[in-house]
Amino acid sequence: MKAMILAAGRGKRMMPLTADLPKPMLQVCGKPLIQYHIERLKSAGVTDIVINLAWQGNKIVRYFGDGAKYGVSIQYSYEPEGGLETAGGIIQALPLLCDSHESFIVINGDIFTDYDVHALTQLVLQEGEAHIVLVENPVHHPEGDFTLGLPNQEQRHTFSGIGLYHESFFKGFNTEFLALGPLLRTAIADGRVSRELYLNQWSDIGTPERLEQINQEVRSEYVG
Repeated sequence: MKAMILAAGRGKRMMPLTADLPKPMLQVCGKPLIQYHIERLKSAGVTDIVINLAWQGNKIVRYFGDGAKYGVSIQYSYEPEGGLETAGGIIQALPLLCDSHESFIVINGDIFTDYDVHALTQLVLQEGEAHIVLVENPVHHPEGDFTLGLPNQEQRHTFSGIGLYHESFFKGFNTEFLALGPLLRTAIADGRVSRELYLNQWSDIGTPERLEQINQEVRSEYVG
């Protein structure tokens, strides 16, 4: 199984930290956010990784190269300035992701989590299906995104940015600026998206304040 790490976003809310640095290269306890994902994927046995690039993407390439130093193989999907949004970036990278694999993992490069992606490698999706990981709603996103789809359960939870997709989930779409959220909503309504709720560590590193908070939390764990 292959995996894609989304790293093409501009990160405007992180300014000035992202003035000349991709958001996934921001550090938590001295290590780039994206490196945590690479290491977790490797631990789960997923060593073929695709990273999409736009803003300052050359700095990711210079840092990680072909991935050999980290025990993985990295390929890069280059996008135009401004990127192609989440779904657009995935669709452009499909030739790199699906040469002999029907399903692949996708992880947002700007989150920090201890989610064990090994669980996703055990799932078998049918054609056109997806499986996404939800988390409890953070303070900055109290309304959530999707329900778990359980009977008599209307509570909405937040999409973590972690999912498993059958390649045909994106069938019929061209490479263009395209968000993932609307595709997921349509597929959920069609009964093609399974969901799980993850209750442990997860943070969307969307502002400098949140980055500082997660650094403090991780440092305190190490000290503890």
